[in-house]
Amino acid sequence: MLRRSVEIACEAREAYTKRCKEAQHDIDSSGKVLKQRPIIVAASVGSYGAYLADGSEYSGIYGEAVNLETLKEFHRRRVKILAESGADLIAFETIPNKVEAQAYVELLEEENIEVPAWFAFNSKDGINVVSGDSLIECATIADRSKRVVAVGINCTPPRFIHELISSIRKVTTKPILIYPNSGECYDAEIKEWVHNTGVSDDDFVSYVNKWCDAGACLVGGCCRTTPNTIRAIYKTLANRSTDAPM
Repeated sequence: MLRRSVEIACEAREAYTKRCKEAQHDIDSSGKVLKQRPIIVAASVGSYGAYLADGSEYSGIYGEAVNLETLKEFHRRRVKILAESGADLIAFETIPNKVEAQAYVELLEEENIEVPAWFAFNSKDGINVVSGDSLIECATIADRSKRVVAVGINCTPPRFIHELISSIRKVTTKPILIYPNSGECYDAEIKEWVHNTGVSDDDFVSYVNKWCDAGACLVGGCCRTTPNTIRAIYKTLANRSTDAPM
């Protein structure tokens, strides 16, 4: 299933590229402009907490029995599978504590993974990752690995992102990636997002220019964002590119 998920993404990329080549005047039947451009397929590696299905990816608290070696062995096989799947990049996402970040770094070295990786942490206070570990310490772990090409934040309320970018910039010159959630709260007991606790698409997108000004290079959306959110982000980034001085 991991391999097939990457295959499907690659097939979608190939279909888009084919449409771009075939489209007359670069416009399809719906009137959308098709721009042939590089499209990167990233294979996602979620945290150990997501496997537990108890919401601990939002707390980073795994218990004393789970240590560095436990995490390395849990992730080892699927990281190897994804590294051989044809993906352009491995996205280590929603990393809730520094021990899991360290496990990823050591795995990349031990298995000699040549596919570049990015690390995205999550936070619930705008200062630390969700476990309470220092974001600066976590970002430093990622920065020290030559196999990690970008560092950032995902699945975090938009209101916290600006300060988190500032913290990451203190310890790395690598590109900073940002893809927050909608700002809604997750109830781990009923395993549902709490409705009407987040921000609208318009409010979400109003942050984008501020994040880019603060140093974000890659911007997107995570849980509870929608295709409309992504379209609005794209439009905002396209306008920034148009407005940039030559």
